[in-house]
Amino acid sequence: MNYNETSVRVRYGETDQMGVVYHGNYAVYFEVGRTEWLREFGLSYSGMEADGIMLPVVSLTINYKNSARYDDVLKVKTTLKKMPTATIEFEYELRNESDVLLATGSTILAFVSMERNRPTRCPKYLLDKLQDYSL
Repeated sequence: MNYNETSVRVRYGETDQMGVVYHGNYAVYFEVGRTEWLREFGLSYSGMEADGIMLPVVSLTINYKNSARYDDVLKVKTTLKKMPTATIEFEYELRNESDVLLATGSTILAFVSMERNRPTRCPKYLLDKLQDYSL
């Protein structure tokens, strides 16, 4: 499979008085997708940090298409855009239960050495896990 799909239910606190999801929460939904994508390969942010690697977001784009609403179950589809180097790039699609496209987006995260607080290459263990990943 060349993508990960996970579900998240919209909570009341993520919405405004009209029950519409606040625009900033879409970035959080993308983070959920990214985290689950990593888990699919047996990895986690905390595990990478224990190995001395941080993954800060350096770029985020979101294109809003339709509104997500309170209690919707959203499907977050996360796809690796290209093989990682010193950065890793993801693309996202967010859909509701009726398969209506709510948003698309992308993120770029940088691999940063915690010891040197400088950019570094993608860890070999991640590249090894991705060798059979089809883009």
